[in-house]
Amino acid sequence: ETFEMLIRLAENYTTTLFCNAYRNMAAEATTRVQEFFTDVGLFIFSTDVSTEEFVNRFFDTLFPVVYNHVINPGLTDISLEYAECLRMVRRAIRPFGNVPKKAMGQMGRSLLPSRTFLQALNLGIEVINTTDHLHFSKDCSRALLRMQYCPHCQGLTLSKPCMGYCLNVMRGCLANMAEVDLHWRGYIQSLEELSSAMSGTYDIEHVLLNFHSLVNDALVQARINGPELSEQVNKVCGPPVRKPTQSPACSFDQNKDNQGLKMFSRDNEETLANRRKEFISHLRLYRAFYGGMADQLCGNELAAADGLPCWNGEDVVRSYTRRVVGSGIKAQSANPEVKVKGTDPVISQIIDKLKHVIQV
Repeated sequence: ETFEMLIRLAENYTTTLFCNAYRNMAAEATTRVQEFFTDVGLFIFSTDVSTEEFVNRFFDTLFPVVYNHVINPGLTDISLEYAECLRMVRRAIRPFGNVPKKAMGQMGRSLLPSRTFLQALNLGIEVINTTDHLHFSKDCSRALLRMQYCPHCQGLTLSKPCMGYCLNVMRGCLANMAEVDLHWRGYIQSLEELSSAMSGTYDIEHVLLNFHSLVNDALVQARINGPELSEQVNKVCGPPVRKPTQSPACSFDQNKDNQGLKMFSRDNEETLANRRKEFISHLRLYRAFYGGMADQLCGNELAAADGLPCWNGEDVVRSYTRRVVGSGIKAQSANPEVKVKGTDPVISQIIDKLKHVIQV
């Protein structure tokens, strides 16, 4: 939603530039601006469009409008065929100087990391939802039942499982979760690195909200070089061919989106960069979430405190004497409490996705 609002705000800034400074061509230019920011949105929300292509398309389609109203204004509009010729020659005669190239560099370097960041967040949600709905094996269910409820059959309602016993049961049941640990840590580290690379000159917020000033530079350049550009156009397209219609004036309603502008508060706390930093620092607290889940459950609520009599699966004892295994699938071959078969295919799949997004 924040990205969508940012795109809409940047579009408003650019449309407002035309309404305030170039009213006579604002209506035509607004259509080009809308198309451009639609492409920006498509790219960020992961449709395969090339930034170079849509930046070029924007300046190509803007040139006939600028030519008609700024470089060679007439009482009537140029014909469609003549506009098409102007569109075709824009790259060769470079009416906007270096601005399109500059815009391409900025868009490419700011939009791609943002798109990757959003894809990574969606995958993070998928990992959490997938691991939230895992089915446990019969073996695990039996071990949990014995650990939690069998003492009740002997009237031992207050005795808790021994720490070592609890760890064996929980590490056995959560062995698949522990396999995610390494890749989840890598994923969070990659997100941190990506996030810090997204700041500065190529921060998407900075690039999009300043796009209007790039467009203004382009228009100023076209106006300054007007006579020279007219000459070049005449050589390729001939003198302007006009048709008897007049462009409507600016029709942009600046109040229409004020709601959106108010919501997108521009004070420092609310910048996208700050919200991203805050989010990453929260996420960092859960780096060890998958690897440490069994230990956390036993340590926080399930097992008896050290030195207290505890339940070992058969009786209340002073301490648990069987071997305590580590976390993860490999370690479970020696687990005395739970039999664990190989990796769950669902877990293998999300591990592959995490590896892929880290690579991206």
